Formats: sequence, C-alpha cells, structure tokens
Amino acid sequence: MRRGISRWATASTALLLAVGIAGCGGEERPPREVAVDLPSEVPVDVLADQPTEAAPPAVEAMGVAPSTKPSPSATPTAKAKPKPTRTSTAPLAKPKPPTETRVPPPQPKPASSGCQHSYKGTQATVSQVKSALSDAAARTYWPTSAPDIKIPLNLVKATAWQESGWQSNVVACDGGIGLMQVMPATADWMNQRFGQSYDINDYRDNAYLGANYLAWLTKYIGDMYFESDYRLDAALCTSELNSCLLNAVISAYNYGHNAVAREGQPLAVPNPQYVENVRSLMTTCKCLSY
Repeated sequence: MRRGISRWATASTALLLAVGIAGCGGEERPPREVAVDLPSEVPVDVLADQPTEAAPPAVEAMGVAPSTKPSPSATPTAKAKPKPTRTSTAPLAKPKPPTETRVPPPQPKPASSGCQHSYKGTQATVSQVKSALSDAAARTYWPTSAPDIKIPLNLVKATAWQESGWQSNVVACDGGIGLMQVMPATADWMNQRFGQSYDINDYRDNAYLGANYLAWLTKYIGDMYFESDYRLDAALCTSELNSCLLNAVISAYNYGHNAVAREGQPLAVPNPQYVENVRSLMTTCKCLSY
C-alpha cells in the first residue's frame, strides 16, 4: 500500500505493465527502482489448488464470510442521508475539512535499494486467493454512516495483482506483507479504528485489511472533495488524472492519503504511473478470469 512502482512485472495483451510489491499509507516520496527477481507469472505449481483449511481465530472472531444479502447488523439504524445533488462530478477546487480525524500512522522510511523481499509461511492457492478477494469486496465497511460505499471487485483484484502478483506469503523488504502489501502499523491502526482483530499474516484477513483501507480512503477523500459522492466509477474520470474519486483512491493506496488529499489544497495524484497501471489491470489483468 505504498512503495516503489517497478518491482513486479506482468504482460497483459499488448501492454507491458510495471507492478510492485508495496506497503499501504504514508507520506509522499519519489518512487524507487528495485531489482526484480519475481517470476513473470504466478507459478501454477506453487498455487496449485489445495484443500481449504479451517478459518484462523481472527477470521472466526469476525464471523462467517460476508453474504451478498444484508444482515440485520449491517442495516443502518439512523436515517440515511439524502444523496448529494451535484451539477458536476469533478472534485471541489477547495476541499471541505476531513470528517475522518483518526488517520493512518506515518509511513516508515523506504528500505535501501538493494533490499530483497522474502517469503513467510505457505502460499495460498489461486482459488483461495480469489475467494478471499471476492469476500473482501463483498463486505460493507461503513454500514451506518456510508452504506453505499462499495469497493469494486476488479479494483480489489487489480490492486492485489499490482501489489504482490497475488502472492499471499510475500514480505517486502520495507515491511509490506501479503496480498495487499499491508504495513504492520497500518494494520494495527485499522484494527483499533474499526474494533477488529485482523491477522495481517492470514491471506483472508490481509485481503480484508486492503479492501478496508480502500473503503477508508473512499470515505476520507469522498467527503473532502466529492461531497460524499462515493462512486468509484471509471466513467466519471476524464483524461485528467485528478478528475475522479477512483483515481484518487488508487493513488492514495500507494502514496498515502496525505499526499493526495490535503486541507485547503486541490486534489493531487503524485504517482500517475501507479494509477495508470492499476486502472489498466482493472480491465486487462489475467487475474480477472481466475
């Protein structure tokens, strides 16, 4: 969720994309070039289907996998706010003050350029990763105050591919962990913020953490610049990268909220290559067919 851009490479159709192992949240920093020794594709023999193991305690504590039908606990108890009526889908030139004052911790300094990633534990199979990402995208992370926030499945899949190539057991040299390359400090903050017990090292919880962070960014930036219009719709984007909430959320996942949304400042997209990579993967990634 925040790191260099060029650590994982994959070819899709006629486009060669640079994707990276990254960690989430943090301050704006220039992208880093790091030597790559990851395979060009996720090895099929490594990810061969295996029997699904029992859910770890952290997952059990959160209940069963999310249902596509709303549960009683997910039903808002307060009257829903009326939908904002806007004449333009462009971001506000002068943002409103943020409604979320509890923000992720500062990002640690980047690791040295010669640092190498490592692996910890057992790699999840393709079917297990697909199921975890699908469950994460199906969750409602703001059931009362913003129940209409939905994280598109293709965005979750593309982000995980960009960040780790769907390698659930990879640990970046800068500390990013797993599918969504979550930084430990960010995971601790989200567990405290939302009263959860996600285990960053479990691939299912890691998927939830990444999707939860995307949802938090959607609300944070959506409230400031888009008058609580939380649509992550590519059709709302123009050729200008800072024209829509989708691009802003993707950018902030990589560079941190404070590099994209700043009080009194126009919306910024400081990492255009990362945004373009993820946007392209949302429609061309072979992972979408898994």
